[in-house]
Amino acid sequence: MSLPLETFAIAALIVACAYVIFGLTGFGSTVMAVPLLALVLPLKFAVPMMMLLDLSATLMLGARLRKGIRFDELKWMVPCIVVGMLTGLTLLIKVAEASLLLGLGAFVLSYAIYGFTRKGVPVQMARGWSVPIGLTGGALSALFGTGGVLFAMYFTGRIRNKDELRATNASMIMFSALVRVVLFGIAGLLTQDDLLPCVALLIPAMLAGFFVGNRLHAVIPAARVVSLVYTVLVVAGVSLLVRGSA
Repeated sequence: MSLPLETFAIAALIVACAYVIFGLTGFGSTVMAVPLLALVLPLKFAVPMMMLLDLSATLMLGARLRKGIRFDELKWMVPCIVVGMLTGLTLLIKVAEASLLLGLGAFVLSYAIYGFTRKGVPVQMARGWSVPIGLTGGALSALFGTGGVLFAMYFTGRIRNKDELRATNASMIMFSALVRVVLFGIAGLLTQDDLLPCVALLIPAMLAGFFVGNRLHAVIPAARVVSLVYTVLVVAGVSLLVRGSA
């Protein structure tokens, strides 16, 4: 693999930390990892890399979460997500890297600000919100791999049981990754040099992070961890905006 050792070591640390978050909450691995990975790797490499890691995580570890999946909620999102992904993939292929970094930086900052300012219990969401959230989340999933945060916001407004929410979020990540594997494969993004070897070598970091996060799930309040994530995202978002405008 031609990727410099120091770059790979940074990527492994980012991946491990991201999957601690995934183990704790059932989502958040990509929205945590991609903005940081984009500082050391090309975005069009980092997005499919995290997609393959997400798919590996949910296929190997998702069976534990299967019991609580709310399929009645998932079925309303699926068609909209697929349409959104087709739009997002087109933009990922055709838009310049600098513009993509600016878009990712703006999204990450907006999401972090929303997280810091959100107060109280989640707002109850009507099922009709599945259409705009599915379309937007699908587009963001293909573009940056970050659509999961919108899906999580929607499900949080629909599902009150903690275990069902965690399982449903994780299953949506798996579905999103499966669809993107097909779309990215057709677009040729999975044949990039070093992509598959890098994913294979990062699987131990992913497993270690998930193991730690899963163990901490019953001990550490997820809200405390998420506040730390928002802080990291602010720094990453500003860095991406600076890099994209340079």
